[in-house]
Amino acid sequence: MAPVLLDTSAVYALADRADPNHTAALQRLRRVEEQGHELFLHSYILLESAALLQRRLGLEVALRFLKDAEGMRIHWVTGRDHREAVALLASLGRRELSLVDCTSFIVMRRYGIPTAFAFDDDFARQGVRLLE
Repeated sequence: MAPVLLDTSAVYALADRADPNHTAALQRLRRVEEQGHELFLHSYILLESAALLQRRLGLEVALRFLKDAEGMRIHWVTGRDHREAVALLASLGRRELSLVDCTSFIVMRRYGIPTAFAFDDDFARQGVRLLE
């Protein structure tokens, strides 16, 4: 089964019961597990998610995520990945698009990952299939 990229938007939706996507995120996570997909993320998502969780929900929640992430496949961003993501960000020229998302697009292409577990329309704009 192909891995599925786990985006920060999904991490946060799973963690925050008040998030409007919380119920959908839980349902999608169950589907990922039932279908035997491996969750995949890169180190920039790990950092972004931990910082967001800590800031909004507290240190304990961030630490729990970091512990859970140990069971996921993690790609540690290289200098090459970073340079390619910066170049993509510059070429797309959209203020609302993040370097983390551009890194996701680069890494997904490199690994041939077609699907993202995300609540971020930027993935669909880049031709990435969103987990439903």
